[in-house]
Amino acid sequence: MAQKQRKIKESLIHHSDRGIQYCSDEYQYYLNKYKIKCSMTENSDPYENAIAERINGILKQEFMIDTYHLDLTLMKQIVEEAINIYNNDRPHWSNHMLTPNQMHLKSNMNYKTYKTKSSRNLSATTA
Repeated sequence: MAQKQRKIKESLIHHSDRGIQYCSDEYQYYLNKYKIKCSMTENSDPYENAIAERINGILKQEFMIDTYHLDLTLMKQIVEEAINIYNNDRPHWSNHMLTPNQMHLKSNMNYKTYKTKSSRNLSATTA
């Protein structure tokens, strides 16, 4: 879906853990076929791949896909609807309060950067 709906020329990045399904030759073949960059954690540490973990968390916490014992067809439909809502209806702080699809339509993207907190600048927190 992501590949078909892509509006800009930058390549996609597929973020995942080192699950056996993502390491399989067949899965890697399709990533290469569609020129999708592969991003995997080094040691199966969820903090190493925060983007993939965020999406998994949204599917589990907001759409509760792991609480129902549904057949595969219905589960696929729920995931597809969740992706549609996430990409088209839900603005994101990191996208300047645009939906992901609105952000991808922009001709030049200004990526947000997050500064690390300095331990030296404590004037606001100390008396």
